[in-house]
Amino acid sequence: MIDLILFAGRIVLVILLYIFLFAVMKTGVGLVRGQRRDSAIWTIDVDKGPRGIRGIHVDMLGPVIVGRSPSSDICINEPFVSASHARFSLQGPALVIEDLNSLNGTLVNGRQLVEPATLREGDEVQIGDVVMKVNRR
Repeated sequence: MIDLILFAGRIVLVILLYIFLFAVMKTGVGLVRGQRRDSAIWTIDVDKGPRGIRGIHVDMLGPVIVGRSPSSDICINEPFVSASHARFSLQGPALVIEDLNSLNGTLVNGRQLVEPATLREGDEVQIGDVVMKVNRR
């Protein structure tokens, strides 16, 4: 009789261990993706600019570099745009833009960006002749 109780105890312990490991794995996968399901997702949409990039839609899952360099996340091939012109980054739930010491600067809602700025939904960022709109989904 005692052997049967010990066997049942072992089975229950193994089941609880698998449930615990599954819960830890599920949490870890969410952290690796960098986003929780309930957190807001920021997006950047190119509204105005050359035909090749007009209409580009970028979901913010990490830092996004805008510049003339082909390695940029949003590549703007214009002479007034620096190789690495500006960076969008997530800081907690906020979206922040900073100018990366570009020659011609970055405009946010028509104002020159002099230090990193927290963006709000509907803000317009202008780099060269390209206008990008920031949204939250």
